[in-house]
Amino acid sequence: MTVWIGRWREAVDKALNYLALARKGGRVELGEEPVGAAARAGKAYLMIVASDAGDHTWRRAKSFAAGTQQQCIRVAFTKDELGLAIGRTSLAMAAFTDAALALAFVKALEKPQAEVVEALEAKAKRLKSRQQEAKAHQRNVRKGKK
Repeated sequence: MTVWIGRWREAVDKALNYLALARKGGRVELGEEPVGAAARAGKAYLMIVASDAGDHTWRRAKSFAAGTQQQCIRVAFTKDELGLAIGRTSLAMAAFTDAALALAFVKALEKPQAEVVEALEAKAKRLKSRQQEAKAHQRNVRKGKK
């Protein structure tokens, strides 16, 4: 039983580490108002809501994602656990603005939702191909090709 708890703790730590990494890199919006602004701007790929957040917070997060391709999930972490991961006292809602980090976070969860993983994989793949095309274009511009 000790081994199972250790593995669960590793998975929890890994997911929360991705959240902390996203915060340090400026790839996550924290709190209800910044999440709403990112969602309205179309920059939020994944919105997460703490397990002990109120129903109003959950409904508001779902309304931010309604009618868009943005994903919204309720995670098994409490507000205190999410807050501790990012250096605050508590955090009820956050939005990843980087598709690759959002995908890594979802995959690190204990029970990732298949439809969320598929949607984020498609977005990450599309963004990576666009970045490669832009890089190739810049190379061609430098070399004088049309």
